[in-house]
Amino acid sequence: MQNILNSINSIVWGPVTIILLVGTGIFITFLLKGVQVRKFFYGMNLISGKFDNPEDKGEISHFQALSAALSATIGTGNIAGVGTAVALGGPGAIFWMWVTAFFGMALKYAECLLSLKYRVVHEDGSVSAGPMYYLQNGLGQKWLGLCFAFFAAIASFGIGNMVQANSVAEPVLTYFGIPKLVTGIIIGLLVFAVIIGGIKRIGRVASKLVPFMALFYILGACIVLFKNIGSLPMAFSIIFHDAFTGTAATGGFAGAAVAQAIRFGVARGVFSNEAGLGSAPIAHGAARTDEPVREGLVAMLGPFIDTIVICTMTGLVIILTGAYKEGLTGADLTARAFTIGVPGFGGYIVAFGIMIFAFSTAISWSYYGDRSVEYLFGEKLVLPYRLLYCLLLPVGATVQLSLVWTISDIFNALMAWPNLIGLLLLSPVVVKSSREYFADPTRVRPDSYKQK
Repeated sequence: MQNILNSINSIVWGPVTIILLVGTGIFITFLLKGVQVRKFFYGMNLISGKFDNPEDKGEISHFQALSAALSATIGTGNIAGVGTAVALGGPGAIFWMWVTAFFGMALKYAECLLSLKYRVVHEDGSVSAGPMYYLQNGLGQKWLGLCFAFFAAIASFGIGNMVQANSVAEPVLTYFGIPKLVTGIIIGLLVFAVIIGGIKRIGRVASKLVPFMALFYILGACIVLFKNIGSLPMAFSIIFHDAFTGTAATGGFAGAAVAQAIRFGVARGVFSNEAGLGSAPIAHGAARTDEPVREGLVAMLGPFIDTIVICTMTGLVIILTGAYKEGLTGADLTARAFTIGVPGFGGYIVAFGIMIFAFSTAISWSYYGDRSVEYLFGEKLVLPYRLLYCLLLPVGATVQLSLVWTISDIFNALMAWPNLIGLLLLSPVVVKSSREYFADPTRVRPDSYKQK
């Protein structure tokens, strides 16, 4: 079974999916004339709160929506994913992660704009949004919406749940001696306490947790960077050089060709920021705004923060310490790099980082799953889904998860296909909405709602 699933995984995450993801990002970047560059600082300004209109429909602020989406994407991919990319693709893989993130910003802009434009606001003010709604209401293809929701619901139990619980339980056992089952039960109770309050409570918790966890990890990485500041130019030189020439075998590192650098850089970059997979639009669609373009601009900051900032920090620590030459991979490689960089304490930075990142991912993915279940079966099954979701966390903490990892990867890729079809066919809507918004000064200004 594992061999069969591995074969399926290599197909669904093969060149076709990677080319479709990056190609769609390039296409949308071209259509929108590099919106991720031109409107980057305007997007940063949006999360300040001065654009927020309390009278607009929605459940959470721009900042809370970005935090909720980031809490799902800032996870094991930033620690284990980068370690895997460098171990298998060499330092040059970092460059290709940057490329993926740059074009991923345009993908996030488009998918989250569409999510807000075609969302459903219920009588009680709650919101249902995501690719399933723009596939149904925008594209007129409900069957694609049903496919996406089914794939997302299944994926939530794996990549958002059992995998994350296991990622927490392992370092907690190693560094603190707490049994995996105990860790799993504690995570289950904490997650339930948050998600029972819906997206409003998730947004509030995420808006406090995300800045803390990002700053904690970045500060830990900065300690290593400052200790090796004289070697930083050399590290960037290695990244750019190896991205186009490959990496020679040294120490325990087997070497990597350019094709490997591209393959693992792009694949891990997509895994890290989830641009194009369709998960983040579910959270961003709940934002309190009547301007879809604004939420698209906020959403495009996600890949920048997640991949270009945090993943780069991890990659630089691995390269500066030379840990990638020791034959390790994944989270073990990242932990080794931090241990070399900060002897006696570095391993705890990674362990604590994984714990917080994984917990936050579990919280937000539960929302992605419950909106998918609500779309498929109605509101009556949302509470049973949340209960099952929390009950599976202790299970995930205690079992071997190679099979769950593979199944999760497969359904993640399957989520991307209907979503990318929708993005390509609805790209004229994205272009038109963007043009109309930026052509109207009263909508662009921060205090525009006061003029209504």
